[in-house]
Amino acid sequence: MFGKLFGKKKTGPHMVHIEGVAKPIECDEKTFLLSAALRDGIPIPYSCRVGGCGTCKVQLLEGKVKEFTDKTYLLSQEELRANYILSCQCQPRSDVRFRVDGLDLSAEAQASVHKLVTRQGVIKALRPLTHDILEISIEMDGPMEYTAGEYADMRVPGVLEEFRSYSFAARPDPQRANLAVFHIRKVPGGSFTEWLHQADRLGARVELRGPFGDFRLRSGAAPMVCVAGGSGMAPIKALLEQAVADGAQRDCTYLFGARTQKDLYCQDDMAQIAAQWKGKFRFIPVLSNEPEDSDWTGPRGLVTEFLSREVADLATCHAYMCGPPPMLDAAIEVLKQAGISADHIHFDKFLDKSHLAKAQVANNTPHVGENG
Repeated sequence: MFGKLFGKKKTGPHMVHIEGVAKPIECDEKTFLLSAALRDGIPIPYSCRVGGCGTCKVQLLEGKVKEFTDKTYLLSQEELRANYILSCQCQPRSDVRFRVDGLDLSAEAQASVHKLVTRQGVIKALRPLTHDILEISIEMDGPMEYTAGEYADMRVPGVLEEFRSYSFAARPDPQRANLAVFHIRKVPGGSFTEWLHQADRLGARVELRGPFGDFRLRSGAAPMVCVAGGSGMAPIKALLEQAVADGAQRDCTYLFGARTQKDLYCQDDMAQIAAQWKGKFRFIPVLSNEPEDSDWTGPRGLVTEFLSREVADLATCHAYMCGPPPMLDAAIEVLKQAGISADHIHFDKFLDKSHLAKAQVANNTPHVGENG
């Protein structure tokens, strides 16, 4: 049956068969496989959408695709031999069939797939959080439904035509469905962040599209360990706020890595979350470059060095992490060595242009990340 199906050459939309999904989806030759799947509500795991993280890998079983970036530095030799591809960087050139490892078709996963929308907005508030991180509040012309942990693309028409990606910094609030809040760190040389930080941008018009991402709180009673650095605070904060609203009773240890005390922020928010948390909640800032003669009495060093020290039951935890790739790669290694299954390690790597140099992003790739 498949032999006849895949033997025919087609010039129009192709049929994409995903193992475990009863109904195939249509995908034209200008649409990426991941985009088509998300459009039809199929929750393929993904993160960056630019071929920089490998989260969206799938095993191509039949058919032909055009690949827009080099996958060899992200996938293992075993995965390459088994014909794994990055679904965010592949467009069909025939009918195709692929398999997604651990595809979650539960009601919970389905509920996390929101309708993608584009909204026009105005910057209504700006608040400095640190010397290089701004909280930006945007009033949109309509609601954008999202799950805590997800992100949106943002651009400034007439100033910056490329989209940049930023995580929502607050849980969804039905009473303020038209408001979106983000934490945006100044990235040296970053077109958008340089523009945003160099002057008062209150009243500036922006365009948002989303939501995107697969980072979200999974249900369960296992203790949580959270790790973040820099503006990686934003999605973790949103996720923890949602857990409080949902009445989560699991224990949680949150390790936040920063260079110095001037890089710490949201400590009042964490204190408020701790006061409302129904289980045991600990927020532990770790400073990597604090002057030795300062008044800091907390942990010093790399945040990953304190995972095993601060979390006695680390092997039983589910992990949620956000931040730059080097920090997350080191943390993932620690967690795996502690015995945590890869299925219980959830993360969102913040990739700026420097991290995407290897990705060789095609001109029609959906967006370039400048998160973090």
